Amino acid sequence: MSPMSYLTQILQPDEKVLFDGHLHWIIYRRAILLLILAGLAAAALRFTGDQNGLKFAVLSLAFIFGALGLAVGFLTWLRSFSTEIAVTTTRVIYKTGFVRRHTVEMNMDKVESVDVDQSLAGRLLGYGSVRIRGTGASLEKLDHIADAIALRNAITSR
Repeated sequence: MSPMSYLTQILQPDEKVLFDGHLHWIIYRRAILLLILAGLAAAALRFTGDQNGLKFAVLSLAFIFGALGLAVGFLTWLRSFSTEIAVTTTRVIYKTGFVRRHTVEMNMDKVESVDVDQSLAGRLLGYGSVRIRGTGASLEKLDHIADAIALRNAITSR
């Protein structure tokens, strides 16, 4: 939790953080794939020989994949940086957004159930989707949460 995070600003005097969550690194998979494609296209330049038209096309492809990979990676980092997930002694807090902020909070005494969905990759890599259901409403589905089981345990162990 950074010193000037949203969570730090809204904590009540008697409230303690039980779990400080974050998004899993798997959210970078698209950027990683694009950068791998850029690297493969750049490596293919070695095999194009003196064919200028082909060399230019492959170089353009490498540049496009690289630029897209960096752009997607930056936007994903911004999403990760601006997302805060926390369980405190009194509530569950989910905040996303940097300039335009979206926050959802649920009092712990209103939580009825916590559902965790994990794919095979999620089980192996340690991430999942969490849905918190409460009386009368539920938090939106939280996708790609690192250590989703620990988040569920922090909410249900009160």
